[in-house]
Amino acid sequence: MTGHRYTVILVHSTSHAIRAEKALYQAEISTKLIPVPRHISSDCGVCVRVERADQKAAVETLKRIGLEVEGVHEA
Repeated sequence: MTGHRYTVILVHSTSHAIRAEKALYQAEISTKLIPVPRHISSDCGVCVRVERADQKAAVETLKRIGLEVEGVHEA
């Protein structure tokens, strides 16, 4: 398999990540909260991991509920 299977979405805080996880669950988008990978940021924190195929729908869902997305990275 080539390429990346997952996308990680960074948000401003752990509480925003929890809100994001709930919103994505309600939108039936498979998600998991994970520590922010070190190659993306040296800050401690939590980000949202989604299947790469769900990236666009996930970002749109988060914007719709008013969560600002800090970054989107392949993982």
